[in-house]
Amino acid sequence: MVMSTSHNPNSTLLWLLLSITVILAVSQKILAQNDESKTASARAGAITGRVVNQSGEPVPHATIFIGSPADPTQARSSSTDDNGNFQVSGLDALIYTVSASAATYVPAPRDPDVLPSYYRIGDSVSISLIKGGVITGTVTSSTGEPLVQAGVRAILIRDANGKPPAFGRFVVERSTDDRGVYRIYGLSTGTYIVAAGGRGNVYFSNNPYDTDAPTYAPSSVRDAAMEVNVRAGEETTADIRYRSEQGHTVSGIVNGPLAPNSSANITLAQIVNGVPLASGFSVQVFNRKGFAFYGVADGEYDLIAQSITSPRETIASEPRHVIVKGADISGIELVVRELASIRGRLVLETTTAADCKNKRQPLLSETVLVARRSENNMSKDQLAFPNFFAQSVPDKFGDFALNNLTAGQFKLNARFFAKYWYLRSMIREAPGAPFARTGPVNRQADLALNGITLKFGERIAGVTITLAAGAASLHGRVKQLEGESLPARLALYLVPVEKENAEDVLRFFRTAVQADGRFSVNNLPPGRYWALARWAVESDPQSEAILRAVEEGDTRLKIRRAAEADKNEVEVKPCQNVIDYQLPFQPSAVKN
Repeated sequence: MVMSTSHNPNSTLLWLLLSITVILAVSQKILAQNDESKTASARAGAITGRVVNQSGEPVPHATIFIGSPADPTQARSSSTDDNGNFQVSGLDALIYTVSASAATYVPAPRDPDVLPSYYRIGDSVSISLIKGGVITGTVTSSTGEPLVQAGVRAILIRDANGKPPAFGRFVVERSTDDRGVYRIYGLSTGTYIVAAGGRGNVYFSNNPYDTDAPTYAPSSVRDAAMEVNVRAGEETTADIRYRSEQGHTVSGIVNGPLAPNSSANITLAQIVNGVPLASGFSVQVFNRKGFAFYGVADGEYDLIAQSITSPRETIASEPRHVIVKGADISGIELVVRELASIRGRLVLETTTAADCKNKRQPLLSETVLVARRSENNMSKDQLAFPNFFAQSVPDKFGDFALNNLTAGQFKLNARFFAKYWYLRSMIREAPGAPFARTGPVNRQADLALNGITLKFGERIAGVTITLAAGAASLHGRVKQLEGESLPARLALYLVPVEKENAEDVLRFFRTAVQADGRFSVNNLPPGRYWALARWAVESDPQSEAILRAVEEGDTRLKIRRAAEADKNEVEVKPCQNVIDYQLPFQPSAVKN
């Protein structure tokens, strides 16, 4: 992940505080050392890799950050050498995320619905960065004089796919020089609006324009702002004629079970057409009572307060909606309380299949469980809330806790390293289920199919995630007809043949087909599948994660019917590796 901040030291400090907050909120320190790791081939090791740009050339002196959801103390930073290579040593046998940052670069685009990539010691990581775009221009007063040291912010309103940014609604800020010129670089591809004046991200500052309402390019309020299209490596100009309009103050107090000597971070997110965009930040420090935002323009906003009470726990307030219209707003009370959590156990289910004998099983210390909020079904009053994601590594008993989650519908997933294992089920036992004479009534909720809906502060327990031995793999090629070529953006879908598995979303797979027709699918539950090669139109799920989403039931049914009509059936047996499966290409069925 690449983060760009202002050169203002106050802004840099705030970014550091926010980064620490995020790391502590999503990281869960492992409760006990996994006994399995004692038998691992190495107790400590290294992760190596290389950082390149979009042309495949090395990116020297890029910053590398390695972190573990199992143990925040395993966090490491390093840098690439002149050839873009890096090595981070002294790592325990855990699961890690790896990211890179470099001046003027941004990460290569990825599907936001796809989980982060996780790595183990001994892995070699390839990271691609692309040149960011640039917005530059001049800020002048109403009389044409340059504004010096005015803060200018680029606010992303739509990403490269034309969608409002789902998460991470931070803005990039720079100051004008003595000519009134600003230059904001390292921007991701997308559509932006540009604003000058107002306090922006920083809650403490002495800039003469802090208390003004922001002026948006070319010289307007937010609703009439000019939209600026940014492309990788390109520069766009957006001049601003400053309006010098007085902004308003939004102030209040944070109450609730704050820990001694702890501060509260307050976010003010602007709401435009029901979607939260730019955010500003303030702090209620531990030895004072109250917070304030200055230079707030007329509009709709959501206020949220958060505070860390322990390395694994965060408390927060529910979003408070306010409308600023021609006057200051004061006396707002934000009451913080516990967030929601999901607790359960990871179970490893073995098999007696002869071909699976002596296959490596997953290490609990190298397994991560993830909860991610679905934005599609979110109520608008919760969209500004940042606690949309949590990850946890199970302890030596398999117990896990996903903490600090907001209200909403969440999708669970598991990432692990074991070729011959698969994700079998994710269920929750209903509390207080009655017992019949013949045994317990079946009141299990299929969390893979239905997700899990959380209320603010709700504590969910009794979740069981099962990994099973016996996974197969399928590797092959889509065969084109003689004289025909494969279309671009071709995807392979696998759907279960057995009708009893028709609603088992964990048996639906989607992977991209390479230009030469090759494809690869791993961690397959044994069984029979219909295989379908389909052109990936914009309305189709662009990832396996989306295909399995709660709201994609009609899509799965449509793909299942198309695959069944093609009648390309393949069966995989426990721990079987199919290495040369040939899937006939059906041009007439590609877009159906």
